[in-house]
Amino acid sequence: MSRKNFIYILSVTVGLLTGIAAVTLKNITYTIQSLLEEGIVFSQNQLYFILPVIGLFLVFLFTKYMFSKELEPSIPPFIKRAIPSLLYSLLRQKGLLSYKLIYHPLITAPLTVGFGGSVGLLGPAITSGSALSSNLSRILHVDRKTRTLLIACATAAAVASMFKSPIAAIVLAVEIFSLDLTFASLLPLLIASISSVLTSYFFLGDELLFDFNVTDKFNPRDTAFYMILGLGTGIASIYFTKIYFAIYAFFDRFKTRFTKLLVGGLAIGIMLYFIPPLYGEGLSFTRDLFDGNYLHALGTNPFDKYTDNIWVVILLLIGFTIFKVIAMTTTFAAGGVGGVIVPTMVMGSALGNVIAKILNNVGLGHQVSEANFTLIGMAGLIAGVIHAPLTAIFLIAEITGGYILFLPLMITVAISYMITKTYMEHTIYTRELAERGDLLTHDRDQSVLTMMELDSVIETDFISVHPEMSLGDMVHNAVSKSKRNLFPVVDNAKRLVGIILLDDIRTIMFDQSLYDSTSAETFMHNPPEIINYEKDSMKVVMKKFQDSGAWNLPVIKEGCYYGFVSKSKLLTAYRIELINFTS
Repeated sequence: MSRKNFIYILSVTVGLLTGIAAVTLKNITYTIQSLLEEGIVFSQNQLYFILPVIGLFLVFLFTKYMFSKELEPSIPPFIKRAIPSLLYSLLRQKGLLSYKLIYHPLITAPLTVGFGGSVGLLGPAITSGSALSSNLSRILHVDRKTRTLLIACATAAAVASMFKSPIAAIVLAVEIFSLDLTFASLLPLLIASISSVLTSYFFLGDELLFDFNVTDKFNPRDTAFYMILGLGTGIASIYFTKIYFAIYAFFDRFKTRFTKLLVGGLAIGIMLYFIPPLYGEGLSFTRDLFDGNYLHALGTNPFDKYTDNIWVVILLLIGFTIFKVIAMTTTFAAGGVGGVIVPTMVMGSALGNVIAKILNNVGLGHQVSEANFTLIGMAGLIAGVIHAPLTAIFLIAEITGGYILFLPLMITVAISYMITKTYMEHTIYTRELAERGDLLTHDRDQSVLTMMELDSVIETDFISVHPEMSLGDMVHNAVSKSKRNLFPVVDNAKRLVGIILLDDIRTIMFDQSLYDSTSAETFMHNPPEIINYEKDSMKVVMKKFQDSGAWNLPVIKEGCYYGFVSKSKLLTAYRIELINFTS
């Protein structure tokens, strides 16, 4: 079998397995929600706000006693979330994921979301599908590049299955994983998406995520209002990202996971008491807004007797918009398992509805479509929060059948994306990775440098000398025995104090009258630059060579001399990595 056909078969398999994982995830979650809604705790006694604490506690117990060891001990704790951990694994672990990640999210995510955690199911579906594809590729001994493609296929398959949106699924995989969109990568992504969508159709039928019918076509006179919506979603995206990291920073102060669980669970419960739609994913909230049933969307809350005033309704929707990201991040920080994209969509729908209601009630004499603004607000926030404008457009269009609104979608998404990208270079998926120098991007040069490892270009076969070593000793014990024309000068603590080039002693090294009267200290000088093993990324290393013009630079590790990097070896390694990356 040819390699190409082998990859196609693997793509079908990954799509099928990921589709089954996504369907399983949905069914378990909705079963838990159904049982709680029909039980006395939820529907009759209105005590739903205590459920997130119970759900988070069950996740805590399950993870502690069923997974006593960390799922991925080599992944830094602060990026142990679905997409960031996958991006890190692809770069630093060759895409090798623990087999436990296949079923861990299938249990913990339903417990989180089913009991009211304000997160989505897409992230866990991507994690489970990616772990399936990673372990399948490990069994079949495929190479790193193919494994990366298969994990991207699993991501596309998860999106396609959850949302029944195969085009958006492909675009998301390309935007998130920075794949080169060629026929070689496009076809496997397409095959996996089709396989996954068919699996979803087989088990769940042909219903769209939202039953949305465009009744109000785009009116060119509304263009300015859609630009306002883009401005609003852009600002909200910046707020979303800042709050996300601020809440995580707050929870990092707590020493134990149980303390985080207790504080987070109580905080979510309080928010649910005042804003009931924050319960769970929130998809029913968005469906109610599409139908114009905003009172049902807001649910029973302490402000029910004031909801006949539209401005009270607007304030409640603004409250939902503000607190959705807080509830979502608190769920994550307290130990819950879930995804970001669905909460982002729900928050965007509320924001779009709010802006439409304000425009319709401030006395402008012009009415805009609240349903259309609700829909397009979702796209604007997705584009701003995850910096994936094409994904936002195709995802919203596909899951709602709203292709008629392509132009206003593009207007709002473009403005939201430009605003957010201007003020925030990285997203909640990529900021921590970028700060560590562990982020792959569409910049090919940057990606190749990121994938390179410093250890692969360090050379240690240099003979070192001491500052007090005489010229005679240098000639007999270093120069005559070395194949190099460079000698590091180190003290007794192995700290680098200088370097000596062969050219520095070439004119006098045969003058025996100087053998005992001069020492290495006489000829040594400082290197033009020093490479810090712990801190310098390959991008920094390359820039140091570029700025200094040096052919060799010393490497310092833990304060001591470690070796040298030569420009020739660095460029050779870069070329090899570039060939592997682009082949």
